[in-house]
Amino acid sequence: MNKKRKIKRKNIIFIMILIIFIFSIFLLKNKFFFVTNNEKKNQSNEVTEKKEEKKTDKKHKSEVRDGITFIDDILLVNKQHSLPNDYSPGEDPTASNKISLLIRDMQEKGFDINDSCSGYRSYGRQSTLYNNYVREHGVQKADTFSARPGYSEHQTGLAFDLKHEDGSLISKQKEIDWVKKNAHKYGFIVRYPEGKEHITGYQYEPWHLRFIGERAKEIFQSGKTLEEFLGVEGGTKYLNQ
Repeated sequence: MNKKRKIKRKNIIFIMILIIFIFSIFLLKNKFFFVTNNEKKNQSNEVTEKKEEKKTDKKHKSEVRDGITFIDDILLVNKQHSLPNDYSPGEDPTASNKISLLIRDMQEKGFDINDSCSGYRSYGRQSTLYNNYVREHGVQKADTFSARPGYSEHQTGLAFDLKHEDGSLISKQKEIDWVKKNAHKYGFIVRYPEGKEHITGYQYEPWHLRFIGERAKEIFQSGKTLEEFLGVEGGTKYLNQ
């Protein structure tokens, strides 16, 4: 009887050792799998970070031609980059044709959009408008929605403000949404998007379109402002202010 008990005990001990051994192998395999997966994830993250760094480190070509700033051959005007007082190119013919096409297409789709829009403004015209706003609202408030003379995109002949049929700047959501989604197809970007006031320097203006050309699609898809896309400084303060 004692002999049988001893044999039974040995069998139990053997089975327990076998179970522990199998469990240990299972744990080691899982640990190896976990470590390997972590290493792969870390390697993947490193590759992603390096790609992002390369994107961030992209160098842009900056040059000033006759007092006008161009970044990657795109004319730039903001509170840090001005235009000469005597710069008066008039309305850009290509941009003018494209805005007319955009307006016509919107009208055909039944949108509330005016035939005319606010386009080119001379330095003198912008000076008059800005000073009137300052008298009415004060400098601080005026600077949030009106450019000082020499700092207006309208002086480039590449910017247009869209209007409803009653002459007011577009404010209806239906028109705003369509313009936001489709302007790039005509070579335009919404220059002062919502939530980017600290970068563009101006309040949200869904009506203000800036003609870029072929690269408008690229800017639209990036979800960036023109400043962010070109890697240049923006802000709400004027140069040397």
